[in-house]
Formats: sequence, structure tokens, C-alpha cells
Amino acid sequence: MTQTNDQRIQRDVLAELRDEPSVDAAQIGIIVQDGVVTLTGHVPTHGEKGVAEGAAKRVSGVRAVADELDVKLRADHVRTDEDIAVAAANALKWNTFVPRDAVQATVEKGWTTLDGVVDWMYQKDAGQAAVRHLMGVKSVINLIKLRSRAHVKPAELKNLIHDALKRNAELEARRIGIDVHGDKVKLHGDVHSWSEVRAARRAAWSAPGVLTVDCQLHIVP
Repeated sequence: MTQTNDQRIQRDVLAELRDEPSVDAAQIGIIVQDGVVTLTGHVPTHGEKGVAEGAAKRVSGVRAVADELDVKLRADHVRTDEDIAVAAANALKWNTFVPRDAVQATVEKGWTTLDGVVDWMYQKDAGQAAVRHLMGVKSVINLIKLRSRAHVKPAELKNLIHDALKRNAELEARRIGIDVHGDKVKLHGDVHSWSEVRAARRAAWSAPGVLTVDCQLHIVP
């Protein structure tokens, strides 16, 4: 019997999970429909949940990933909210990409919420990365805002992003459209993988003054 594309993707995602040493693939279910992968089951840490999602996105042909994994902490991983909050504060303090005292963490039943204001998207991402692997964390809600800066003209902003796309060896810049409205950027067009989506998003966020990136890129074979 001829294998369908969804069956091939399901097989490859399972293989990718099995090859990822930090993930217990036996606890994860994989459903694929029209290139959209749904992950079900449970994992023992929030960090492992993120690793599983990343592994699925690495597979060729995956158009989107719905992460429905539950975090069920092992008994020896359970920590009080106070312990988690102290660990989160220290992790944020010691992360060189997170501006000092710019981000605060609030913890309730293991759910960790980040608040604050930073200048760049990479700093917001760094805040989440700093706490996602902490013992006892069940989920991270990233409410960190980006600070509005000096206004850059839309045409100039579009040129900066376009130049960044052209410099990236992973991308075919001509396939990606850029719309700019104030400090909001919309990317549209076709790419071939999640790695290209991530590269395009990085290029957009690298431009000064961007506060929102609406990524409408479609992954095509």
C-alpha cells in the first residue's frame, strides 16, 4: 500500500522524537492531518514539552503543530510556588540577555507568568527560556511587552527587513512579502520549512521599532 504524506510525516515525527534523548517518545501520541501535527499525551516537565514541539517542527512537510501535551510533574519534581518564584528570579537575574530588573515572575500552582518591558524580542524570548526548564514549572505565560521606540518610516523599515531576509542563506527573499503599518509587520508568502519561518521572523524582529510581527507564511512542499 502506498504511504500517504501524512503517514510519512507521522513516521518521521515519531523517529525524530525517538532520536531526541531528552524526550520520552513512548508517552507522546502523534496525529497528522493535512500536514498539521497534533501532539497528545503527557510529559514530566515544561521544558520537555517545548523540546517535543521543536522536534515535530523540524520534520519536513509539517505545516503546523498543535501542542496538546499535558505536564505531569514527577513526585520528586514538585516544588512550592515560593521555591519556583525564587528560582525564576535568580534565573532571570543571571541571564545576560535579560535586562536587569526588567522582568518579574509570578507563580501560581506551577504556572509561571512573566511581566515587564524590554527593548527587543530576543530579550523577551530569553526571559521565557530562562525559566522554562526550572524544576516545578508546569507552564510559562509570557506577558513581557516591548518598549515603543523612535518611529521608523514604514518604507525604511521594510527595506531593513528585506535586506535582512536577503542576507539569510536559508531564505528565498523573493518569495516573502512584507507589509508594514506603523510598528506592525506582516510577513506573507511561501516557504519550505519551519526553520525558514523562524529565520524570517528573526529577520523581521531584528529591525528597530518593530512591536508586532504577524507571520502568515505558508509551508509548502
